[in-house]
Amino acid sequence: MKTLTFLLILTISSTPLFAQSKVPGKEVQMKAAVMAAPEDQRDGVMIYGFAEDGKFIVLRKGTNGLICLADDPAQKGFNVACYYKELDEFMARGRELKKEGKSFKEIFDIREEEVKSGKLKIPQNSSLYVLSGPDEVFNTETGEVTGANLRSVVYIPFATSESTGLPLKPAAPGMPWIMDPGTHRAHIMITPPAKN
Repeated sequence: MKTLTFLLILTISSTPLFAQSKVPGKEVQMKAAVMAAPEDQRDGVMIYGFAEDGKFIVLRKGTNGLICLADDPAQKGFNVACYYKELDEFMARGRELKKEGKSFKEIFDIREEEVKSGKLKIPQNSSLYVLSGPDEVFNTETGEVTGANLRSVVYIPFATSESTGLPLKPAAPGMPWIMDPGTHRAHIMITPPAKN
């Protein structure tokens, strides 16, 4: 359930920060954000993060096929993610709908209809990497991340267990399975056993 919750937050995290939340510096945000990306791609990723006032902004322009999201200090726990750049329209649409006050189900249903109609594009076979853990894994002064868990997602819109041979839940820890089968958000989940 936590995985599902973060995948939603990933697409919608543009809400203003609470007054008491302190936004880490730009370099700290970027250092942590790229930890979700494959090591050989980190230098070229585009990075979204947060300005001092909590506004969602571009921290760095990229030169390769990945976009990374910095940890949102307004959200409990540590979560950074990197995804294939052609997913950006889909992710941005989720953030826009959340800003309008839409619920999880409303966002899901709206994007499902928009993808089916061709209004919103979601590419086939696109990757997403999520690095997460409790607040303690992230040093907000240095940007160091220790003890977080990395999971991988491959979006395969409208695929099913029958069309892929993937089970609906992991057969063993770390084994792939399909989540949201038959929908625009159908994806392969690969979640290694938690370190914490």
